[in-house]
Amino acid sequence: MQLNYSFIIPVYNRPEEIQELLDSLAALRTANKFEVVIVEDGSSKPSKAIVDDYKDRLNISYYFKENSGPGDSRNYGMKRAQGNYFIILDSDCILPENYLIEVHNELINEYVDCFGGPDEAHESFTDLQKAINFSMTSFITTGGIRGHSNSVNKFQPRSFNMGLSKAAFEASNGFGSIHPGEDPDLSIRLWKLGYQTKFIPRAVVYHKRRVSWGKFYKQVQKFGLVRPILNQWHPSTKSITYWFPTFFVSGFVLGLLFLFIGYKWFILLYMVYFIVAFIIALATTKSLVVSFWSMVAISVQFVGYGYGFLKSTIALHFFNKDPKAYFPDLFFNKV
Repeated sequence: MQLNYSFIIPVYNRPEEIQELLDSLAALRTANKFEVVIVEDGSSKPSKAIVDDYKDRLNISYYFKENSGPGDSRNYGMKRAQGNYFIILDSDCILPENYLIEVHNELINEYVDCFGGPDEAHESFTDLQKAINFSMTSFITTGGIRGHSNSVNKFQPRSFNMGLSKAAFEASNGFGSIHPGEDPDLSIRLWKLGYQTKFIPRAVVYHKRRVSWGKFYKQVQKFGLVRPILNQWHPSTKSITYWFPTFFVSGFVLGLLFLFIGYKWFILLYMVYFIVAFIIALATTKSLVVSFWSMVAISVQFVGYGYGFLKSTIALHFFNKDPKAYFPDLFFNKV
């Protein structure tokens, strides 16, 4: 099958980010022709002027629509794209020049209708961005499931770096209205339809992520809120591992209480964990500063996700709350 690629990129109030991404797309080394579809999701700071500057270097289209969230914006772009294989990126990503070569070679060698790739921190990123990247991708925090594990039985691609065939998009109707969580929801629905997903380890993107602790906390808390909803929608995907951040934070609080009454062994386990995490971070990032901030990032991630997961679980399973009514900020209305 001839593969014709369309990059689908929703953007919301981030014109400076889209410029960096378009620079990297223009620098791709590939023999494959591709198009770029930019979908402006109701931004008050539009990117059209920047996009127009690339029309002589890229086969690029620009669409402006009312705000309906990233999932619906990706669907909007895929419906208008000319290719038969879509590559979905977040606007805060940068591509290495061999990205499309790696993707194409993998799909030609072993075709699959949906793939995901890992994310890394570019050398130009700030110490904070590098620390958050370590926390979000390290085996010691997430088990590598967000982009660095090839041993996951059924890999759930993330929409910052995801490929989807036109056939699979049309069969599944694409992303749902929940956000975040629209990408694992799509992966699970694709499996139910008989499509396969896989991880392409060499399809790396540089992902900037959030730029403040407050934004990072809000993001991971939403991840925690969403997971029980997905478990309710797709019961077969439930796993005790999703409870780990909640147990981790609860155990730490319990360890502090034990410390006050003279029992030190429990809190010592946490000290060992963070020492090991620091050593891994140092070996990975080669920076003492980034390694220190990585410990802060791990703490923020566990507290935010753990609290969100517990809150959502109690609301759904003890009070039988309707997710859309109780957590309206997690859902967008489609256009």
